[in-house]
Amino acid sequence: MQVVVITGLAQGIGREVAKLLAKSKTPVAGFDVDDEGIASLKKELDQAGCDHLLTTLDISDRPGILRFRDAVLDKFGRADVVLSNVGIGFFGPFEEVDLEKALRCLEINVVGTAAVFQAFLPSMRERRAGKLIAVSSLVGQIPFPFESIYSASKFAVEGLVMSLRHEVEPFGIKVALIQPAQVSTTFAAKIHQLPSEGSPYRERAGRFIRRDEEMIKTAPTPPQAALAIVKVINSRNPRLFNQVDLKSRAFLSLNKVLPQRLKDEILLRQMDIRP
Repeated sequence: MQVVVITGLAQGIGREVAKLLAKSKTPVAGFDVDDEGIASLKKELDQAGCDHLLTTLDISDRPGILRFRDAVLDKFGRADVVLSNVGIGFFGPFEEVDLEKALRCLEINVVGTAAVFQAFLPSMRERRAGKLIAVSSLVGQIPFPFESIYSASKFAVEGLVMSLRHEVEPFGIKVALIQPAQVSTTFAAKIHQLPSEGSPYRERAGRFIRRDEEMIKTAPTPPQAALAIVKVINSRNPRLFNQVDLKSRAFLSLNKVLPQRLKDEILLRQMDIRP
């Protein structure tokens, strides 16, 4: 039986992954800043008879991550899988971006992933076994306008994992990326905010938001995304790149073969942002 560590599991995809693992009595450890979400998830895992260790913790608290790691190893003896799911979005025209807020996004999405992987890597290396899985995004390979900072964070996560793979595979550790296009959650709605009146980007950004919110209505649900992620968790030899729906696979496949001009045209039309 695998012991699975999940960051950002109080709501959304992370929560659904934990609940799905609980059905097979897979031990789950994890943390989130959402104290109420953690408390309610503990009750659900208890009801499912799933052994767990959940705590409230901010991903930027690096000493706290090390204490959490020690608690996991003390309780379970090992961590077989680490799923880095914590992340925040970031929306806005790059010219108008508050770079101090951008740093917070990069701290959470990129350094947060690095911190939790780095914490559990030594024990995996010593055992010569383990899986490190990061939730990235379609925009980790296909950057979207008005999401420059978020796209940069996901490009960084993909570069981190792709580089790390060559370092850790000789020790029996597998790495994988999850690349959803969209999932039907409140994630996007929390960050969608029109630029201020008078902004030269306001009208196009408004069209982008309306189109994005239309697409979210037909996107995979968190339980559907969780099914795909649990397959990766349970795979003995997971692929490096993993998508959760057909749309993601189609876009990423086309991105590899189409000329740049055609890719740009598809993106502009898809998101209704032609000048």
